[in-house]
Amino acid sequence: MTTIDAGACLAGFTVGITAARRADEFATLLVRRGAGVVSAPAIRIIPLADDTELERVTRLLVEDPPQIAVATTGIGFRGWMEAAEGWGIAEDLRGTLASVRMLARGPKAKGAIRAAELREEWSPASESSAEVLDHLLAEGVEGVRIAVQLHGATTEWEPVPDFCEVLRCAGADVVPVPVYRWIPPEDQGPMDNLIEAIVTGNLDCVTFTSAPAVASLLMRAKETGLIEGVLHALRGRVLPACVGPITAAPLEELGVPTTMPGRARLGALARHVAEELPRRANRIYAAGHTISVRGACVVVDGSVRQLAPAPMALMRSLARQPGRVVSREDLLAALPGGGDDTHAVETAIARLRAGLGTPKAIQTVVKRGYRLALDAVECTDNYPRPELSGIATPVRAARYAQITGR
Repeated sequence: MTTIDAGACLAGFTVGITAARRADEFATLLVRRGAGVVSAPAIRIIPLADDTELERVTRLLVEDPPQIAVATTGIGFRGWMEAAEGWGIAEDLRGTLASVRMLARGPKAKGAIRAAELREEWSPASESSAEVLDHLLAEGVEGVRIAVQLHGATTEWEPVPDFCEVLRCAGADVVPVPVYRWIPPEDQGPMDNLIEAIVTGNLDCVTFTSAPAVASLLMRAKETGLIEGVLHALRGRVLPACVGPITAAPLEELGVPTTMPGRARLGALARHVAEELPRRANRIYAAGHTISVRGACVVVDGSVRQLAPAPMALMRSLARQPGRVVSREDLLAALPGGGDDTHAVETAIARLRAGLGTPKAIQTVVKRGYRLALDAVECTDNYPRPELSGIATPVRAARYAQITGR
């Protein structure tokens, strides 16, 4: 048993991390606040210097310069310059870009441009690709040669307009610059474990710092037949926290409500999670105690109670509808490994009562099952519970049918 320290606002909560870059730094920010962390990088970046397509496009731009160049990410632009250094054409590329109009999607791209001793002409306050696109279309792009530094791959899971295609339709001569490409991680095991934790409710929150990470996780969930379970969990029990609106877009399109900080920064995301999870935490008042069921533990009167998998599974079942009787058969089905002997339920209930330290909180209902012995005070459950109708706009319904096959 651990008593929650005033500064450990995330004590008892378990947070999933899908970041490939700076995952350790982000984990440290969460652990300092008391969280348990499950890390599973969702994407793998192909090394730039090994990408022959990038080299080919770079040499093409040096020979036939564009009139406008758009930098969409800081890491991508820096990597592009570093790769050009390895090919021996960095100065040629820098000279080419110095002679064209440069646009930066946000402050990170702007910083990378200036680090290369170049200068951007314009950058949107919103850090949005859509605003960059609107800016270009407003001034007219017909016949204009535009180099666009891409920020990854576009898949069915990233339902954002194709930036390059819109410019082409407006008459521009677009040269895509594939500065890096993402692919799923070589070892899918950690991501499979993370997906299972989402479906089973062993996580309180899963964090995303890029749209490709969202796409990769959803692709893997679809491959393993768990996509509906993942979407259901993210619409209710498990909080999806995204670094910004671009990252959140694939989930929002699927009817999954997300939460995000005011600024798209890693530190801001950690602070946001630390504020949001305690605010959403369920509170059940039973047998004179305040109980909060979290991803991997139960908090009783401010003390963290770590439970074994079997009693934890029963606690989740009982807390799903506080005060309602849950039959032995249903509790048996909730136990890890299942089985057909209801005596296993009695054993797990005994362990649950002991683990909680509040035996009277679990009430036996003779010949029917068990229930939480609620006090005469209203329980609070701040988890959103959107129904399927929450995705029933024509676009979302079509997207849901495409993804789930239903």
